[in-house]
Amino acid sequence: MAQYLVTGGAGYVGSHCVLALRARGDRVVVLDDLSQGHAAAVPEGVTLVVADLAARDKVAAVFAEHRFDAVLHFAARSVVGESMANPLSHIGANLGNALILAEEALRAGCDRILLSSTAALFGAAERQPIDEDCPIAPGNPYGESKLMIERALDWAHKLKGLRFAALRYFNAAGSDPEGRLGEDHDPETHLMPLAIDAALGRRPPLTVFGEDYPTPDGTCIRDYVHVSDLADAHLRVLDRLESHPRLTYNIGSGTGHSVRAVLDAVERVAGNPVPHTLGPRRAGDPAVLVAASEALKRDTGWQPRFAELDTMVATALAWRRAHPDGYAD
Repeated sequence: MAQYLVTGGAGYVGSHCVLALRARGDRVVVLDDLSQGHAAAVPEGVTLVVADLAARDKVAAVFAEHRFDAVLHFAARSVVGESMANPLSHIGANLGNALILAEEALRAGCDRILLSSTAALFGAAERQPIDEDCPIAPGNPYGESKLMIERALDWAHKLKGLRFAALRYFNAAGSDPEGRLGEDHDPETHLMPLAIDAALGRRPPLTVFGEDYPTPDGTCIRDYVHVSDLADAHLRVLDRLESHPRLTYNIGSGTGHSVRAVLDAVERVAGNPVPHTLGPRRAGDPAVLVAASEALKRDTGWQPRFAELDTMVATALAWRRAHPDGYAD
């Protein structure tokens, strides 16, 4: 039975990945400072260590107490707007924490790290859909921070034998189909949960940022991938690291949906209109981001099981209706 350390495992994507690891019988330790995560999101039977990755002594203590087969690194500051407002502290926190984690993992003899990376590395990509060979040109400090981490870990791979995979995924969406986990951020910045809360009358009208993009309806287009499919991809790549010491994959559904299409889907599934207003573009937002995931499918057999936009909305809506106050319930 393998044992894994999952940083940020009390957060949205991390907790769904922990759930998938537990479902196949693996042991898991979660390291999370709970600044964005929730203790209630950590599945039963999982050890939760509440600590900041910046506290090297606490990170070292976790590695001293447990022997891990690999680390799955989800913990990061990830809000693009915040990265644009505070670029130095944002990059410094993400890069510095990742370096501490990697150093302590290697010191403890753990030589496998799976990095939660991002499509923000590609900025305004020159072609769509975006494959792994697309030129890297981050359009915001968040994407830059993930690129710096990838480069640092790649040097650790070349010089220290680190087995390293970077999963550059697009927009995670939806909730565990069985209703065990969901999305609960404070503040919430993701479109789908904001639209759902607006449709349920739980928040003021949301703002659509920009209606003059070069897209069919003028709003940004994004590739949404169900969070449970994302977790499945992590497990498949984790297993592939056994025989392939350096991996990079883009993960998405391969289908782009505009902001207006998401609002329409929420209205359709919820049966309520989504109150919204129109605002100016946000700095750092590309017009289109759609993934080409053929490499992941070819190498691991991964196929998204919940690829339909209405299905993603339905799982997110079901969790929100059952947990109107999120994990505070």
